[in-house]
Amino acid sequence: QVQLVESGGGLVQAGGSLRLSCAASGRTIQGYTMGWFRQAPGKEREFVGATEWNSWLSYMTHYADSVKGRFTISRDNAKNTVYLQMNTVKPDETAVYYCATKTRNEQRTYDTWGQGTQVNVSS
Repeated sequence: QVQLVESGGGLVQAGGSLRLSCAASGRTIQGYTMGWFRQAPGKEREFVGATEWNSWLSYMTHYADSVKGRFTISRDNAKNTVYLQMNTVKPDETAVYYCATKTRNEQRTYDTWGQGTQVNVSS
């Protein structure tokens, strides 16, 4: 069974950048969908973006509208790690950031989650 461990969170000023990492163990990430989510205090967890393995044997990456053009997801299959590069961050993006994956790509929902990493954006 795959385990996910996020790292890289911390305090960043508004307008700054931060890169989060999600290291996987127990299974390769190659060929699997990997997603990033976040949960702000008092709010529901929301989708940030994902790199999805599709039937054309390639990855497609898509993002929530709120982060398009500022956040970038990348993966290093050799390191079994997925990254979330966050640029021009905003104070309301303070949240716990989670990475997630699916046991089977055809599942509708993610069923494996990391413990999360806290990101605090100061104004």
